[in-house]
Amino acid sequence: MSIELIRNIRELVTLSSEEEELVKGSFEPRHLKKKEYLLYKGDISNHMRFIENGCLRSYYINEQAHERILQFGIEGWWVNDLYSYLTETPAQLFVQALEPTTVLQVHRNKLNTLFDDVPSIDRFFRFKMQNAYVSLQNRTIHTMSDSAETRYLEFIKTYREIEQRVPQYMIASYLGITPEHLSTIRKNRMRQDLS
Repeated sequence: MSIELIRNIRELVTLSSEEEELVKGSFEPRHLKKKEYLLYKGDISNHMRFIENGCLRSYYINEQAHERILQFGIEGWWVNDLYSYLTETPAQLFVQALEPTTVLQVHRNKLNTLFDDVPSIDRFFRFKMQNAYVSLQNRTIHTMSDSAETRYLEFIKTYREIEQRVPQYMIASYLGITPEHLSTIRKNRMRQDLS
């Protein structure tokens, strides 16, 4: 079982050796090939998932049949359709591996048992949910108020590793712009860097 999972949890809460073993015993690995889906729109998400290695994207398809990426996830991140998980209703998102990926997942029933047996895990997931809400609000505000160029520059500053691993058209989708617009922004940046 992943040392990274335990390290990730210990960034926010403390665990005894016994609690660590309970956590490790509750998570199961799931291996995905490139382009394989972890979750389909319409499925109910019954697991919380930690990315041990690889890269995934969460996206939906809008009324014009365009993909809109809400999130990328890489090693050490958590990925899910939280709406589906929390409400136990069909997922609104697809979650797909962009490269060979391993996630460690815990079923909601096992997680609820962990909450009772290891109170710090309950606290850990409360912190994760709070952080997810803060990130969503921050992204919404920036998407609504910042220019496409500003959003792109912030993306490459914050998510440099992701930029190296995913195609440009997916970054454009994440930013809410067309691939052509992103290409123009990148060309203008190169010109500015050369002058």
